[in-house]
Amino acid sequence: MKKRLSIEEGREFPLRFILDTSIFTNPEVYTHFGTSPAESLNTFLLLAEEIEGAEFFMPPSIYKELTHFINPRDIPARFQIVVNRKAPRKHELRVPAFLLYELIDDVRKRVDRGLRVAEEIVEKVKRDPHPEDMTKLRRKYREALREGIIDSKEDVELILLALELEGVVVTADKGIVNWAEKLGIRWIESVRFRDVIDSLIDKGGTPQA
Repeated sequence: MKKRLSIEEGREFPLRFILDTSIFTNPEVYTHFGTSPAESLNTFLLLAEEIEGAEFFMPPSIYKELTHFINPRDIPARFQIVVNRKAPRKHELRVPAFLLYELIDDVRKRVDRGLRVAEEIVEKVKRDPHPEDMTKLRRKYREALREGIIDSKEDVELILLALELEGVVVTADKGIVNWAEKLGIRWIESVRFRDVIDSLIDKGGTPQA
């Protein structure tokens, strides 16, 4: 396998991609690989097998999430070879303490925003109720509390695994991107992942510096 040189550390390692489910489940993304989640996964595996100098990883929790969209029986056996299912070493990794402070502060601000959203909708319902008010409340409340933040153990495992392996996160999740940037983790928008894959194949697995 061809190796990629790390300029920062002067050592060699394969280019490692840490995969999120959005590559195969988000319609704006998986259509770059196929017409359905199952077809997109199969196409990705075929392309990935052509690449030298790259490794692909997926935390077990992310894989479990993937099986909610693709029947495990429709996942090709070679997935086990092409994509490494690996959990991060949660008890050994260290992360900067400032992240905990930022997370707590962010959650507090989001709770306040969520309360304001609820209060605004309640006041509107009192004045002029409409059947769609509850739907609007759910949407705005979700945006206030969840958009742009890591809000699940799957998100955390993706970030931690990328940190452990010095990998490149591939995701469409804004929260994961935000926290990847805080930790100095490289990331790629999943909507551009097909272009990256094709580029690696054309260059024989050696990415541009």
